[in-house]
This record gives sequence, C-alpha cells and structure tokens, in this order.
Amino acid sequence: MNQEITLAVKGLRKVIDHKEIIQNIDFELHRGEVFGFLGPNGAGKTTTIRMLVGLIQPTTGSIEICGYDLKKNFTEAMAHLGCIVENPELYPYLTGWENLQLFANMLPKISQKRIDEVVQLVRLQHRIHDKVQTYSLGMRQRLGIAQALLGKPKVLILDEPTNGLDPSGIREMRQFIRFLAEEEGLSVFVSSHLLSEIQLMCDRVAIISKGQVLQVGEVKSLLGQQERLIWRVEPLEKGVEILQRLTEVTVEEDRIITTYPGGEEAAHWNQKLVESAVMVQEMNRQMPMLEDLFLHITGGETVD
Repeated sequence: MNQEITLAVKGLRKVIDHKEIIQNIDFELHRGEVFGFLGPNGAGKTTTIRMLVGLIQPTTGSIEICGYDLKKNFTEAMAHLGCIVENPELYPYLTGWENLQLFANMLPKISQKRIDEVVQLVRLQHRIHDKVQTYSLGMRQRLGIAQALLGKPKVLILDEPTNGLDPSGIREMRQFIRFLAEEEGLSVFVSSHLLSEIQLMCDRVAIISKGQVLQVGEVKSLLGQQERLIWRVEPLEKGVEILQRLTEVTVEEDRIITTYPGGEEAAHWNQKLVESAVMVQEMNRQMPMLEDLFLHITGGETVD
C-alpha cells in the first residue's frame, strides 16, 4: 500500500462545557486505503468527524490534510477534502444533474466535463436526468458522493454510508468505496456501526471508546492477535493436561478445547498429544469476527 499520508490527526482534544469529549487522539490515513472508524454511541465519532471537516474547532491538537494545517491553511486543506456528514443534502424536486450543477456553482472552476466525470464515476449516467425523488436510497447516496467528488479531493469522509440500505445496496456501496480507493487512489474514511461491513471493506481501522482511540491497525493484523485454535481430542482430560503444560487452555461446555496459537507451535503441541496416545479428532484455526475484537478491546461495549 502507498504510505503517502493524506490525513494526519495529532493530539486531538475537544472540551465542551468543561467535559473532555475527545481525549488526545492520533491516527493517519494513507493514499488509496479505506480507513474504518468504529465506536459505540457517545464514543466521540461524530464530534471527531465535525472537527475533521472544519465544522467545529478542536480545543487542542492538529489536523493536516495533504500537508495543510486545517486551522492555519483552511482553504487549501479543505480543497483536498470531500465529505458527507450524516445524509447527503439533496433537492428531491430537481434532477440529479441539476443538483450537481447547483453544487458545482458554489465551487471554483468546476466544468461541465467534471460533472460528466463524476456522474460516470458513481454510475448514475442512465438516471442523472431523472428527479431525485425517484431515486432509491443507494442512488441518493451515490449522488451525494458525486457532489463530494466534484472538487477532485484526495480524502473522502463518509459518515455511515450504508445506513438504511438493504443488503444489495450495502454490497454495492462497499464495492464502490473499494473502487474509489483502489482505482482512483482516494483515502476513504468511513464511520460505521456495521462491524461486518467494516471487516469486509476496510484496510485499517481505529476503535474509539469514551473519546479515546483504543487501537489503530490493519484489520487482518488486529484479528490475527485474537486468532484461536479449536481442538477436539480423546480422551479429553488427558489432552487438556498435556496442552496445559504447553500453553493457556480453555475448555468449553461441549468438550471443545481452545488455545491461542503462536507461529508453528501448534504442530509441536499436536505432536506431544499424539506421542501421549491422545487422539486428535480436530485441530482448526479460527479467526474471530471484528465484533469479537471490538468487544474485547472496549471491555464489552457494543456499537450503536
């Protein structure tokens, strides 16, 4: 992955009515990646996003977009940022094209050619001259993204982009966001409460709870930390005794043994069981879902 940093958040804090809402958070976005932002209700996701897009100012800390400090060089920084906070604001009685034209008039030097480009990019060319009130929710979301892309941003911030979509619409939006990152080279910041979608969609993720970012990392790497090894052995008691000499062991009610593998140690454990006349009926590596990791990191909090 290209490591060019497009968004850098350092020491970000927000105090409202003497209460610290956001506590000293740090993270970075890289070019061409989809970055997930996860947290339960009240964790500080929306407050953070509002600071990132310049709607409110941080108490302390810095936000840099493509090297421009948001506070010191607001116009230059915002020129590289596109965003949809909550739902896209559209005029339902106008066509999709007319909505884009109105929005383009608010930006400097947006040509008809650029409007055509974003229409093609979001795959609305066959419906762009229909009134927005006839659009599905997924089409409205894509039109909103088209608005956000008019100024050719390098960073795209999407707040709950799959909210309210049916399973087909969610899959389509996920594929589209991956396309923007992989083919167009955008850095896409996605706030979402759909853990399964974040797992499928994102390269990296930040987990926020009570105003603090608890962990930032690649999805695969974070999940790998919680990888489990499932065993079925006979006799159970002897198998447990042998494994307990070698590693931490948990025994479930249905006679399943769980261990936490590290490297090639599992092969050694298996060999010790066989040498001790323990029959290994099953040895299966099991990757956790992001939900398991989230609950582990946050101490049992649930998302939204």
